[in-house]
Amino acid sequence: MMDKRIVIIGAGPGGLTAGMILARRGFDVTILEKQDRVGGRNAELKVGEFSFDTGPTFLHQKFTLDEVFAEAGKKAEDYLDLVLLDPMTRLTWGDVSMETSSNIEKMAANVEQAFPGHAEGYRRFMEDHAKKLSLIFPCLQQPYHELRSFFSQRLLKAFPYVATANSVVDVLERYFADDRLKLAFTFQAKYLGMSPWSCPALFSILSYIEYKYGIYHVQGGLCKISEAMAKVFVENGGRLRLGTSVKQIHFNRGVATSVETSDGERIPCDDLIVNADYAHAMTSLMNGHSQPKEKLERKKYSCSTFMLYLGLDTIYRDQPHHHIIFADDYRKNVSDIQSESRVSDDMSVYIRNSSINDPLVAPEGKSGLYILVPTINCRNGYDWKNHLQEYRDKVIARIEKMTCMKDLSSHIVEERIITPDGWRDELDVFMGATFNLSHTLDQMLYLRPHNRMKGYENLYLVGGGTHPGSGLPTIYESGRISSNLLCDRYGVKYDRVDLAPAFV
Repeated sequence: MMDKRIVIIGAGPGGLTAGMILARRGFDVTILEKQDRVGGRNAELKVGEFSFDTGPTFLHQKFTLDEVFAEAGKKAEDYLDLVLLDPMTRLTWGDVSMETSSNIEKMAANVEQAFPGHAEGYRRFMEDHAKKLSLIFPCLQQPYHELRSFFSQRLLKAFPYVATANSVVDVLERYFADDRLKLAFTFQAKYLGMSPWSCPALFSILSYIEYKYGIYHVQGGLCKISEAMAKVFVENGGRLRLGTSVKQIHFNRGVATSVETSDGERIPCDDLIVNADYAHAMTSLMNGHSQPKEKLERKKYSCSTFMLYLGLDTIYRDQPHHHIIFADDYRKNVSDIQSESRVSDDMSVYIRNSSINDPLVAPEGKSGLYILVPTINCRNGYDWKNHLQEYRDKVIARIEKMTCMKDLSSHIVEERIITPDGWRDELDVFMGATFNLSHTLDQMLYLRPHNRMKGYENLYLVGGGTHPGSGLPTIYESGRISSNLLCDRYGVKYDRVDLAPAFV
């Protein structure tokens, strides 16, 4: 065991990744978590006798999860029951629906059936993006805390795909004529909380990754990943302290020296990793080094989400595991969200009905519905408190109209709602921006908050607010990048596990 004391603030996916890797490499690691359970936005949410994921509901790019478990000396499959879903998601536009699949022949047939004449465009998209991903992906695996990283051979090769003013929609224009079908390859921009009409073109790789490698459900919910990581962390010698809120970080000339908890305890550290929401941490935890809230508010942020977690006294067997119902005027809906001031009545709705495949999340004969509606963040102070019931009823009415769940209202026995204000006030998400800082070109790579924070000798960032960005696989990668930077600082040797070449 090394004598270097590492403290990690937050037991979200990034903090847990860094913790289990560093503990494996011999560091003395303590994770402090404010809540009574691990996971952050990936934590379990209990509503009566029903279990929900707070945030992420499926895993893509599974090989990244396998890599970080391997670097912690473990195998993910020894801790998790991962199920590859096929079909993956049902997409619905008005009276047209299409099932998606990671089987190329099946997906081509589904595209052709729903949108005759477009299967060839789908095949071209998949072929072209195989090359695109092979060039871009290595750029997401390295840190950008030094300006010279912009001149790496990896990034120079990928530069034509990165340094372009084109959007994800611009890319899709080359493959599909039907605007609805384009949405089947652009809605993944919502994982970044962005509009596909403004999301940088390089992120068209998101839909390719999904359609090429598939998506996984974890029996018991995606929250089980964070719980498994916490178990590995403790097995590797780490100390996990739940219910421990951090009040502030103490510094001495740009060096983080200790963390002070809300009850006044001082925990010394040689290095500090911050897994709290980036802007929340920078405005609330940095002691005399905090940044003004007004300065952080000038940055660009993702949308927020209106969440419904419903416990039902029945199971809708004909309702798919994942279902996305697009707004009737999707572009206007997205424009309203990007305005950060208009709440759409014509909303897009995502529904997860995992009980059809997972017996662990609800009592026998019952089920849980996870419902997510992308909406505005808290920048302009929308009054969610006084609009809560009205908006909730509109969401339920749209689901009843657009799905087989015509009598949904009569089967609800438990309910929990999280509004954008709830994300901000209850879960410390700055501005309620569920997907963190936007992934615009001026907030990416070197221009995004660095994994080793600029201006500090021993302060590291992990999570969606640093490089490579939001989404579970990239957050896992942020944990590994920061861990490697810290090991490089002390000359600790490690073998990097890289399964990506076999895939990309």
